[in-house]
Amino acid sequence: MAAVLEADRFFDPDPAVRRVARDLYDETRALPIVSPHGHVDPAILARNEPFAEPAALIVQPDHYILRLLYSRGVPLEALGVPRRDGGDAPVEADPCKVWQRFADHYYLFRGTPTGAWLDYELHEVFGIRDRLSGETAPRIYDEIREKLGAPEFLPRALFERFNIEVLATTDSASDSLDHHRAIRGSGWKGRVIPCFRPDAVFRIATPEWPTELEALGREHGAPLVDYAEFIRALEDRRTFFKSMGATATDHAVLEPYTTWLSPDEAETVFQRARQGDVTPADERRFTAHLLMEMARLSVRDGLVMQIHVGALRNHNRQVFERFGPDRGADIPVATEFTRNLRPLLNAYGNDERLTLVVFTLDESTYSRELAPLAGHYPGFRLGPPWWFHDSLEGMRRFRERTTETAGIYKTAGFNDDTRAFCSIPARHDLARRVDADFLAGLVARHVIDKTDARRMARALAYELAKETYRL
Repeated sequence: MAAVLEADRFFDPDPAVRRVARDLYDETRALPIVSPHGHVDPAILARNEPFAEPAALIVQPDHYILRLLYSRGVPLEALGVPRRDGGDAPVEADPCKVWQRFADHYYLFRGTPTGAWLDYELHEVFGIRDRLSGETAPRIYDEIREKLGAPEFLPRALFERFNIEVLATTDSASDSLDHHRAIRGSGWKGRVIPCFRPDAVFRIATPEWPTELEALGREHGAPLVDYAEFIRALEDRRTFFKSMGATATDHAVLEPYTTWLSPDEAETVFQRARQGDVTPADERRFTAHLLMEMARLSVRDGLVMQIHVGALRNHNRQVFERFGPDRGADIPVATEFTRNLRPLLNAYGNDERLTLVVFTLDESTYSRELAPLAGHYPGFRLGPPWWFHDSLEGMRRFRERTTETAGIYKTAGFNDDTRAFCSIPARHDLARRVDADFLAGLVARHVIDKTDARRMARALAYELAKETYRL
């Protein structure tokens, strides 16, 4: 059966709304992509080597895909995901068989954002004109594999075809950024920038923390034997990241708890961590304090501060132990912002030098807490819907619950937040369609006129991300 992407997909069936939505989308669909937050491996663009084959490109790096397949009983080993625990279960080494299993279960993605992205990716990126199914899987695999060998499907060529103006990666505090150096030194004009993410050295109660601390000290050039030197190392690394093009930091926390510790308290907790004598409660307070420090430094160095809140990481212990993180097992939890962020916002939220972009997995906070906070503090911006909510209905709920209180100009536009490089244009296309449809509904109800809607659509698709992230 032929695969068809309807031109008016995702638009309201009401002819009056659909007509305006189509016009707004037509004005934004070709705008450059600004991707200020994502997880594409910079090595892909540094090396600019052909992608190996379809399963490694489309299936294995995308935790949106892995989670649904796993939930229906497809073992991750059967998808070629390597085990890190040395287990006995064989890992599928034949990518054709991995692709076949993916195609056999393609029906699972019907009605999901992942399905919308995959349909776009297959149709628009790879020119596939048949629906993916168990029957068509071998033919489509061969067609994509053949195309991946062509010069126009090299990573940098795709970057340019996708019309990406800037792409931010996410990099640990101790990263040498060698791949970013290679990109800059290659003479290629594509703009790929790092983002400073120090989470690993904030998590002082984890077994990995001593190794992460040592790596940070090595890049800093001095052993981190006290708290003051630790902060100097973070500050120095921020300066280095900024010199390499970074405009933002990123911090993933379960809760947005913020508080100051006294200098003596901070030193005591740091030394106890070095001795391996800290508790999760110590880590919670230390992280809360470090978020204050990061806001303080952002006011000084101008790096935009992002906080991703409310994901209970690696909920499935067995999957984590066998396969590691980012396999689709991060689960949302209820979150509170108003009290938790008050210390940080009272200290720095009135200072226009701070831009704090907050993301949440708790939709119930949109209208109750986040929109009112963004609608008051100059330094506060709402990050777009994230993880489970960057979907057709999730993005619409976000607009409906925040626009009346904060307006669209206290939001950060859209970012794709993906490891799946070839899905980037699909994600931006869906977001532009959803926003065009939302604004068209406001026009149809005479809340705004079409001139306003055109300006707002361009802002949401392009301008707000550039402005928020100082790109």
